[in-house]
Parts: sequence; C-alpha cells; structure tokens
Amino acid sequence: MNSGLYNPVLILTIILTFGIAPFVALMVTSYTKLVIVFGLLRAALGLQQVPPNMVLNGIAIILTAYIMAPIGSDAFDAIKRRADANAAFNVNDVVTVYDAVSGPLKEFLVKHTEERNRTFFVQSAKRIWPEGRAYDLKSDDMMVLIPSFTLSELTRAFQIGFVVYLVFVVVDLIVAAILLALGMSMVAPTTISVPFKLLLFVMLEGWTQLIQGLVLSYR
Repeated sequence: MNSGLYNPVLILTIILTFGIAPFVALMVTSYTKLVIVFGLLRAALGLQQVPPNMVLNGIAIILTAYIMAPIGSDAFDAIKRRADANAAFNVNDVVTVYDAVSGPLKEFLVKHTEERNRTFFVQSAKRIWPEGRAYDLKSDDMMVLIPSFTLSELTRAFQIGFVVYLVFVVVDLIVAAILLALGMSMVAPTTISVPFKLLLFVMLEGWTQLIQGLVLSYR
C-alpha cells in the first residue's frame, strides 16, 4: 500500500482544497454567469419561486461541471500522478501539482477574459500595491486573471439577461395595451402576461436554446 497517500501534508492539502472549492467554483468557473442568467430569466418570466433557487443552483453546478470537465480531468491526472509516485509528499510537490492544474485553468481564464479588464487590473496594481510587487505582476498572473474573469463574466451575464428581459418586456407591453384598450385597466398585466410568457418560452424551446447558447459561449 502506498504510504504517501497517508502523508499528513497530503491530507492537509486535500482538506484545504475542499475548503476553498466553493470559492474557486464561484470565481474561476462558468458558475457565476450561469446562475445570474438563470436568475434574470426567472425574474423576466415574472415567476417568484419557480424554479426554486436550489434547482437553479443545481442546473448551474451541473453545467459548470460539464464545461469545466477538461480542466478538472487535467487536475485529477496531475494529483493522481503525484499520489502514485513512491515518494513523500512535500511542498515542492504541492507546487508541481499547482503548476499542472493552473496551466489549463489559465488558458481557460485568458480565453474568456477581455483584454481591457486584464490591463485595468495590471495598471491598478501599480497604483495601489507596493512598487516592487506591482511591477512584477503580469497580465497572465492568477491575481489578475481571477478578478478580470469575474468582471468579464458579470458583464456577459447581464448582457444576456438584457436580451432575455427585452423579449418578455415586449409581451408585458402588448398585454398591458390590450387590457387598456378593453377597459380592463384595473387588472394587473402580470396576471395575464405570465401564462403567455410561459407559453412563448415553451414554444420557442427556451430552456434548450438558452442552455445551448450558454454552453457554446465557452468554445
């Protein structure tokens, strides 16, 4: 049996990894954009608790796992290679595993981060960080890529949300105009428009179109 698997440093590393996993999932994966878009979709449909938050988060997590699967596979392979080695697990091995994992992750972050956001955080570091540290910072460092990616994802999420909202706002306006023309101004437009918005969403295969578009946005 490989005693390296029971090395205290290895066990501590695994515990810490699981501890920061939720933070990593939020900051360096597609989860943030997905859950925001789903939340905006629910609001645009005029639904309060359907689908519930647990379902929306579950969908976002499943799609995130699918999108990030190649990077997760590379990370698992790097850790497995280290665990299979007949040597004690030390700090240098932690660095080796980190380098193996961060390579594919950096490629993903750079690919889906706008250049102007990376430039902003590099230049801002020169203004708020100590001079020595700021000038060592590069645009492909994790300390730049993570906030840049988060900002880019938030921007794209609200852009998609705007388009989704716009479609259903048109339905609300049409229903409100019809009710006004019929002299039914006392009837809340949302009471009538929600069924029509749901019908439109189902007829257009909204879930399929939206999820396919979100997944393919990470090509």
